[in-house]
Amino acid sequence: MFFPNQIAKGLFAILATIFLTAYSHAGNDAQHATPQQSTMPAMDVYKSPYCGCCEKWIAHIEKNGFKATAHNMDDLSALKQEKGILPKYQSCHTAISKDGFVFEGHVPAKYIQKFLKEKPENAIGLSAPGMPGGSAGMEGSPFTPFNVLLLKNDGSSEVYAHIKTQEEQY
Repeated sequence: MFFPNQIAKGLFAILATIFLTAYSHAGNDAQHATPQQSTMPAMDVYKSPYCGCCEKWIAHIEKNGFKATAHNMDDLSALKQEKGILPKYQSCHTAISKDGFVFEGHVPAKYIQKFLKEKPENAIGLSAPGMPGGSAGMEGSPFTPFNVLLLKNDGSSEVYAHIKTQEEQY
């Protein structure tokens, strides 16, 4: 025959086992994070406080392994000039990695990841000039093929990726 005290002890033992099992699995998941999760840098994103597409782009990069910190600014021109982003390469927001690379505009996260692995020589970062329709963060508008440009220290650029379809950027 069971007494209330024995039932309470049994329930406590069962709950303790469940908790410890769940806790140990959570710890294992954290220890076995993918290399991408553990090595992707944080990004500081400088943007207008009134730009909704910038918020959508931030959500896109965070969904793809980045930690983004938004900084609202009314005028980004001085920052862009300081970072060497010529007017023809500019867009609505500028992201800066912790190691100083710039990612101007709606550059898809997969190209930022590729760039940070490769770290091309004499490059300051990537740009998706203007606000390409259907690009990451601009999904509500009709898609327009666009180029992601590799920005170089000397102010020149070259095509880093040509995005032909909306799906190709993800």
